[in-house]
Amino acid sequence: MAASQAPVGAAPMDGPLLGFVAGYVDTLCFIGLFGLFTAHVTGNFVLIGRALVQPNHDILLKLLVFPVFVLFVGLTRALVLRWQRLGAPALRNCMLLQLLLLLAGAALGWLAAPSARPGAPVVLLTGMVCAAAMAVQNAYGKLLMPGGAATTVMTGNVTQLVIELVDWLRGHGGARERAAVLCWPVLAFAGGAVAGAYAFVLCGFAGLLVPSLLLARLAWRRGEY
Repeated sequence: MAASQAPVGAAPMDGPLLGFVAGYVDTLCFIGLFGLFTAHVTGNFVLIGRALVQPNHDILLKLLVFPVFVLFVGLTRALVLRWQRLGAPALRNCMLLQLLLLLAGAALGWLAAPSARPGAPVVLLTGMVCAAAMAVQNAYGKLLMPGGAATTVMTGNVTQLVIELVDWLRGHGGARERAAVLCWPVLAFAGGAVAGAYAFVLCGFAGLLVPSLLLARLAWRRGEY
């Protein structure tokens, strides 16, 4: 791999801050978008399966989100390759793309509220745009932040964290340091989930401005990449 195409890594606090963003956005959108998971697609698969035996009127949103998620993961991959060839700051640009999508999601969510219809066009568009934003984070986490904990899906992190804690208690070298790397994104995700829930209750989709500000700050700090 050429030097210009090598993964760039991440600053120590990027993982926890992005974990907070993912937990916050996922929970806020779950409440505001009729049970839609935006940060990971596994939960939506479960809800689609349930709808097959317990039909409900909000299944369309879950079905539309999956191809959008796939599309934006692929788009992010293509953009990263292009930015790396051009010597552009790929990680910063990915964060800025996610920021623009979150801001668009906040604006669309504001337009959609109040809506009691999950099939309303503006509600569908809000869900797809927010899922696109989190697809971008999923993609650049894999592509540009190697070696760190996942920031969007915590099941693997929690599993590995427990393994490392057990190994630490058994005296295995390096387990404590690996556990520390995993612990902070998990705690941050949980904190973001709580904050996102309260934010929606207090200010609806305007609450997406909080993770947007965090992303703007992270993108500014990553300008050297």
